[in-house]
Amino acid sequence: MITKDGRFAYEAAGDPGGTPLIFLHGIGGAARAWRQQLATFGDRFHAIAWDMPGYGGSAPLSSVSIAALADALQRFIEQLGASKPILVGHSIGGMIVQQWLVQSAKPARAVVLAQTSPAFGKADGGWQTSFIAARLGPLDRGETMKSLAPSLVKELVGDDPDPRGMELARECMASVPEASYRAMMLALIGFDQRSTLKDISIPTLLLSGSKDNNAPAPMMAKTATYIPSAEYVELAGVGHLANLERPDAFGEALGRFLNSVAINT
Repeated sequence: MITKDGRFAYEAAGDPGGTPLIFLHGIGGAARAWRQQLATFGDRFHAIAWDMPGYGGSAPLSSVSIAALADALQRFIEQLGASKPILVGHSIGGMIVQQWLVQSAKPARAVVLAQTSPAFGKADGGWQTSFIAARLGPLDRGETMKSLAPSLVKELVGDDPDPRGMELARECMASVPEASYRAMMLALIGFDQRSTLKDISIPTLLLSGSKDNNAPAPMMAKTATYIPSAEYVELAGVGHLANLERPDAFGEALGRFLNSVAINT
C-alpha cells in the first residue's frame, strides 16, 4: 500500500479503526520483514509495517539523518491518520522512535525499543569509524547487497534461527538499495539520545537478544534503568533479528507487553 501523498509504502493487517501498532525495520530490513507480526497482531490491532524512506516503494530523503527519518515517521503517521500509535522500532528503527519521541508533540500510547541503542557515540570516534568501514568496505571493493546478504545475515543471528525467517532476512537484505544502506549507516554516526531517556513517560519495553553483538543485552538492560516506566526482556540465544529468528518468542514477549498496555490505558 502507498500513502495518499505517494511518499511511503507499507503493509498492514487488521481493522483500520483499531489501535495503530506500527513496526519500524532496521538497516537491512523492509516492511515485509514484519509479515509474521502483522499476521499475529492484526486480529487485535491495526498492525502496520512501513518501508523506511529509500526502501521498497518509499521515496528516498534528499538528506538522510535520524532527525529527518523521525520527521518522515511523523509524516507517515499523519498520512495514516494514526492517533496515539504504539511504535515498535528495531535497531535503527528504535533510534528513529527515540528521536521521534523528542521531536514530536503527538504522544504515542507505548513504545517497544527492540535490539537498539540510545547512542552510537561520537562522530569522530574510532570505534564508530571502524564499524562503518567494516560495513561499507565490501561495497567499496565491488561487492553488492545481493552478494553480501547471506554473510551479513549469518553474522547477525544467534542459535538455531527459524529457516523461513532467515530466508526472508536474506531476501530483505539483498533488496536494500546500496545508496540507502550507505546513507543509513552514515546516519548512525553521532546519534545520542541518552540524556532524553529519563523523559520517556509512556510504557516502554526494551527487548534484547542474549547473542546480539550489535545491541548487546547488558547495554540494553542498563538503558532500561534510565527510563522511568521501562520493562526489560532478554531472549536467550537470540541474535540481532529476533522477530525473524524466533518469531514465536518475539510475539510472546510483545504480546505480554501489549496486554499490559491495554489493561493500563
